[in-house]
Amino acid sequence: MTRYFADYAWLGGDQVSDRVLIEVDGERITAVSAGQDRPADAIHLAGVTVPGLANAHSHAFHRALRGRTHRGGGTFWTWREDMYTVAGRLDPDSYHALARATYAEMALAGITCVGEFHYVHHTPDGTPYPESNALGEALIAAAADAGIRITLLDTCYLTGGFGVDLKGPQVRFTDGSAANWAERVDRLTAPAHARIGAAIHSVRAVPADQLSTVASWAHEHGTPLHFHMSEQRAENEACLAAHGCTPTQLLADHGALGALSTAVHSTHLTDGDVAALAGSHTYVCMTPTTERDLADGIGRARDLADAGGPLTLGSDSNAVIDLFEEARGMELDERLRTERRGHWLASDLMRAATSDGHASLGWAEAGRIQPGALADFVTVGLDSVRMAGWDSVSLLETLVFAANAPDVTHVVVGGRRVVDGGRHTSVADVPAALHDSIRAVVS
Repeated sequence: MTRYFADYAWLGGDQVSDRVLIEVDGERITAVSAGQDRPADAIHLAGVTVPGLANAHSHAFHRALRGRTHRGGGTFWTWREDMYTVAGRLDPDSYHALARATYAEMALAGITCVGEFHYVHHTPDGTPYPESNALGEALIAAAADAGIRITLLDTCYLTGGFGVDLKGPQVRFTDGSAANWAERVDRLTAPAHARIGAAIHSVRAVPADQLSTVASWAHEHGTPLHFHMSEQRAENEACLAAHGCTPTQLLADHGALGALSTAVHSTHLTDGDVAALAGSHTYVCMTPTTERDLADGIGRARDLADAGGPLTLGSDSNAVIDLFEEARGMELDERLRTERRGHWLASDLMRAATSDGHASLGWAEAGRIQPGALADFVTVGLDSVRMAGWDSVSLLETLVFAANAPDVTHVVVGGRRVVDGGRHTSVADVPAALHDSIRAVVS
């Protein structure tokens, strides 16, 4: 039994509670009580404590591109060529090192669970590794080394566009068919800190006649199913030309929408798309920092929420790793789109970053500070220049709209301290680990 005493904690309401005692036995929270005196044996969490943050959409290897793609302007499509160059240089060892460092950066930012959208499967010439899931297993091991949970969203990726063959670095993404993809994924096993999910890269990368194979695999295994969707207008236009419908409708027609599914981005939606996503209770993962970085546009997050659709948040390309920034980014982008303020309560944005994000990744028992939940929680200090001026009444709003990743001081995952006093407990020098692992895969 371990006891933690939080000066303040967010327990799910519209305000924080004060003097909260959290009791943990093994990996689970056994009791939570507010208004308590601090016991002598309790570990003091000085600041405001919240459930662990869920990063619902990540590509770990994109971390190597941070700061390297801005000269000369360009588009999403030119950025993609830079991304393919890095993808072509990965091997199991270099990918493990880069992911371990990236996941350690996530831990320092208060992220306790990541949804890794994984599509680099084979050797650079497309030949399978002797261990067919070597790269996926490297990611699972990297998360363990960094002390966080992972849902490996193993991704089916078969074509370079509608009717377009794969070329160059893309050839290492494909299993040749959705049936072959399913056979390979069946060989993955998940240790305690991991879960296996499925992903359709996009409707341009999986032919329509193979979409249902991936969706059926996810349904049969009861796992999350994620997919990129309508990130760019060009994808919508190409889908309409090829199939006479939007990507949302195409995925719906092949059984991909539903309560265990997540559409990532969904930036350019019709009213019918919004109704279909919300009506099927499909999660939509917004990634505001990446959507800005790649000039994707501002999605219809508020329209989706108003229609009853659940929202989650992700760091995607990892140009920024800060779920507080993603949370307020969803609100602030909506302000730009509508020229109005106040679209979400701070508590709504925190639920997107915690309980809803975990549920979309298959970890419904995480993302809450309550008895029976996994003991995953994060403390943000109150002594930085960003948090200066806080008061207890508006502390939740200050947290969402002012805190940044460097304000995280303590991270507990499964009852184990992963970040203590702002330092990672198992990756001694995270900046150096990042620098060295990035240098190994870029010229």
